[in-house]
Amino acid sequence: MATDDGAFSCLSEVDLFADLSPEEILAMDRMAPSRSYALGEMVFSQSQPVTALFILKKGRIRIFRVTEDGKALTMAILEPGAVFGEMMMVGQRMYDNYAEAIDNVDLCLMNTADVERYLLADPRIAIRISRHLGEQVVRLEERLTDLALRPLQSRVCSTLLRLAEAARTPRFANPTIRLSHDQLAGLLGATRESTSKAMADLASRGIIRQGRARIIIQDVDALAQLARQSG
Repeated sequence: MATDDGAFSCLSEVDLFADLSPEEILAMDRMAPSRSYALGEMVFSQSQPVTALFILKKGRIRIFRVTEDGKALTMAILEPGAVFGEMMMVGQRMYDNYAEAIDNVDLCLMNTADVERYLLADPRIAIRISRHLGEQVVRLEERLTDLALRPLQSRVCSTLLRLAEAARTPRFANPTIRLSHDQLAGLLGATRESTSKAMADLASRGIIRQGRARIIIQDVDALAQLARQSG
């Protein structure tokens, strides 16, 4: 959806607002202020918490938490259209998480009053918020199960599949993920060396192709089969 001056409407890309008319999306888009963050800048931290609902318009966000031994464990890589932030009234929490821009990022921000007025008052959106939060819980449980029980190769494959689903790849094209080995290792809770070894094995089988901070999945079915292996 474009506004009259050609500006991109971040809300039109969000599944929560799929039923809204162009006029409704335009009104909400004008209401939600936009803010830009540079690569590496913190969007949310425990030392500087922000009570707001963030809607990712452009770029990617890394959600991570710091373990007791000081290591950064990546919980998620968010793509454009994602919704996150500290908004207790809709059950959206950051807990001990941090949010960092891993590209140059544009975000739309909604405060508590705007969420109550524009989101919760509309049953179409309220139902989707409930579904969205439920899906988040399922993804977190899967993530924790991966970290605790599954071998690294299986975790690499399941993580690549999840990232590919979120990457909005054009139809008929091979799914492409923009991620470095360091960033992938952070998602896996593994070392860069072990992650690179697992990726090299997948590449040698022709399942993936690697470029500079870019992973192209060439055989989704083979990747899914390896992701299901437990040992």
